[in-house]
Amino acid sequence: METEILRMTGICKAFPGVKALDQAQLTVCAGEVHALVGENGAGKSTLMKILNGLIQPDAGEIILAGKPCRIKSPAAAKQLGISMIYQELNPVRHLTVSDNLFLGREPVHGRTGLLDHRRQNTEAQAMLDGFGVRIQAKALMKDLSIAQMQMVEILKAVSGGAKLIVMDEPTSSLADEEIQLLFAKIRELTARGVAIIYITHRLEELPQIADRITVLRDGRYIGTAPVAGLTRAEMIQMMVGREVSNIFPKVDCPIGETVLEVENLSGERFRDVSFRVRRGEILGFYGLVGAGRSEVCRAVFGMDRHSGAVRLDGKLLRARRPSDAIAAGIAMVPEDRKECGLVLCRSIGENIALPHLSLFTDGVVLNRRRERAACTEIADKLTVKMRDLQQLAGNLSGGNQQKVVLCKWLLQTPKLLILDEPTRGIDVGAKAEIHTLMCQFAKMGMAIIMVSSELPEVMGMSDRILVMGDGRIRGEFHRGDFSQNEILKCALGGTERGN
Repeated sequence: METEILRMTGICKAFPGVKALDQAQLTVCAGEVHALVGENGAGKSTLMKILNGLIQPDAGEIILAGKPCRIKSPAAAKQLGISMIYQELNPVRHLTVSDNLFLGREPVHGRTGLLDHRRQNTEAQAMLDGFGVRIQAKALMKDLSIAQMQMVEILKAVSGGAKLIVMDEPTSSLADEEIQLLFAKIRELTARGVAIIYITHRLEELPQIADRITVLRDGRYIGTAPVAGLTRAEMIQMMVGREVSNIFPKVDCPIGETVLEVENLSGERFRDVSFRVRRGEILGFYGLVGAGRSEVCRAVFGMDRHSGAVRLDGKLLRARRPSDAIAAGIAMVPEDRKECGLVLCRSIGENIALPHLSLFTDGVVLNRRRERAACTEIADKLTVKMRDLQQLAGNLSGGNQQKVVLCKWLLQTPKLLILDEPTRGIDVGAKAEIHTLMCQFAKMGMAIIMVSSELPEVMGMSDRILVMGDGRIRGEFHRGDFSQNEILKCALGGTERGN
């Protein structure tokens, strides 16, 4: 019989105006990967924050390794052998990778008690190399990509000797190669008896990695079952209480004239990139992590310095900062919503209205009624789960934060909409809604660039796909001629396709 390592029963938690958990439960065995799934706002993150001691439950019991316990802080959770990797990464960006890996357990010289930098860097590099992560221990965290930061956080948790590791959307920014590497390491851990609680919206991953699945909906426990006995449709039915028949509802739209033309664009991580995107077209960018996809989009949006020519509607665009791009009619949903997409300490309504304040001003006075009506309409359209518009953006779940970022840009109709990982951390029902919105905006004549690490999403939603590798475009694929094998082969450095 499998050894039960964790049992949470009758867990309740309420916040002002919101009952986040109502008699939730979860049972995890040693050596298993237990998937915890549900829509955004289902209570998954709240339940895990209780397990990690970040917040305290209003009711319920936690039994760890057969003993009832009350986990009062993350430090207490760590002492109990619990480690958590959050969806919203929070590294110490100005420190090195080595410093982050050994934070709180730094090696010291025996006699002096001073930090042993050489030993720390040597051990950190050995950990990175052993995990198959191509990162230098002395690199600064702020210079890493989101995916690289995520791999460091995973390694940090694994190296701490935890008996129970919670992974919240661990593959959300990883390409297929990195995902398979992570899965291999997870299997090594479970073979040693470590239990993994695996939170994800990528249901296609579960048959590869998970043993059992527990579903939460609206804070309530729905059920637990072996993954091997469930179909994808049954998982979705349990999660949302309804069928979601078409996650990629691509609609063929009339393709018009060129909106954006990029010629010989070069930056720190890409070179000589040239492409066009037209009205009504969804242009997908695919490639492995570090290929330069996000960096190209940041340059077009004026976030990073670059050389080369960018033309919008045939006119040369000199976007030295994002405000220049916004004024010209370009909107961008960034990959890192926490750092670049939201003001977390401000309300949902303020975040949505921020780029569009001129729409709501009468002279110099802000028309709050008009602002509130517009923000409410778009928030309802994207089904943002919130108490009201005054709720702080930082208090929303990761998926609902992403929806607010989308609301901010979809409040108006830009000429060009750049979506960098638009469905990262978003549940299957919301994905279908966002994909439907993308088609609606393309039908209105908007040009859309979509960067995604999920190949099914890129293939399902794009009219054309540009594959990047080593900072340049390796190939171009047209709808009707998409091949998963050929696209992956191109991304991995195989045969290039002319564009």
